[in-house]
Amino acid sequence: MAGNDRSGEEQPAPSPAELRVIVLEGDETGQELLEQALRVLDPAVTKVPIEREHYDLSLENRRRTNNEVVTAAAEAMAESRFGLKAATITPEGADDVGSPNRILREAIDGKVIIRTGRRIPGVTPVAGVHYPIAVVRMAVGDAYGARQWREEEDGDEVAFRTERISRSVCRAVSEYSFRTAQRIHGRVYGGPKWTVSPVYEGLLKEEMDAASDRYPEVPYSPVLIDATYAGLISGAADAPLVIPALNRDGDCLSDLVMPLFGSIAGAESVLLAFDEEFEPRAVMAEAPHGTAPALLGKDIANPMAMILAVAALLHYAGELGHEGADTASRAVYESVLEATATGVRTPDLGGHASTSEFTSEVIGRVRTKIDIWASL
Repeated sequence: MAGNDRSGEEQPAPSPAELRVIVLEGDETGQELLEQALRVLDPAVTKVPIEREHYDLSLENRRRTNNEVVTAAAEAMAESRFGLKAATITPEGADDVGSPNRILREAIDGKVIIRTGRRIPGVTPVAGVHYPIAVVRMAVGDAYGARQWREEEDGDEVAFRTERISRSVCRAVSEYSFRTAQRIHGRVYGGPKWTVSPVYEGLLKEEMDAASDRYPEVPYSPVLIDATYAGLISGAADAPLVIPALNRDGDCLSDLVMPLFGSIAGAESVLLAFDEEFEPRAVMAEAPHGTAPALLGKDIANPMAMILAVAALLHYAGELGHEGADTASRAVYESVLEATATGVRTPDLGGHASTSEFTSEVIGRVRTKIDIWASL
């Protein structure tokens, strides 16, 4: 559905107690999983007053509106501070509409994307990895959005691109990495290939070193990106890890980290914008995976990541003052992991539950927890 099109009509202001969430609809299985997540976000389940505002970011509608719907959704999210996004198709071809993510990230001034792999109860992790691993990557710049072109050179075709990163984004990635490590009693580990690229990738390393000086109590093990990959499957994850990363490095890293714990659909992805004190100012939560066209309509896709995206959104809403959101967040996180622990799992995790059955199990557990906690 197209949802609110912000066509100029004055919208009634929500109650101060309401959490206004911009729902960014997507494509294929991504949209199906979003609909399951919205069942969990229902105020009747979470007991958190929520106003939902929907925007259709399907490929068809992005093409039809020439991405105007993405711009409108981005403006709404910048205003509301909270977004929940379904997976969307990124078409091939330079002349097509591309991915909506760049527009959304730039509109809310997003600087960091955090994805945390964590042990899924009842699922054996790969390489003996049991502690959480959080990848904190740049949300903008680097290989994404770089200018690209080709030229003929000595009878050969040569491709070029100009990438850029900024110190402010490097500082945000580094600062949030150390704050995260401090909160989870973890170690900041990894980094870019600063020895080969001291000017470009060294900018992130400089900010990592500076953040280490600000947080001397946080263990710090800077490691080149290639050694980081090797370390993740050879014993480096002997404590909770937080890995600061360039945009493209972090994208690849998270696609390695998630399956280490059983499934790329086992954890959420969160885009963050910050104020001057590096406190979250705007949040967009989503699943880290794609639209899984092969699973469309089969009711077997794993909804964990999208449901955990709801939990993350509620967590940050609680931090930003929405009453009851933090309690609801904890209930959702616990219910998802408890469901898998008791054997309610989708086929990708070796179970037999359907997408909707898993969601229903989570909803029942969330309702029970919130009711019991209220009585106590």
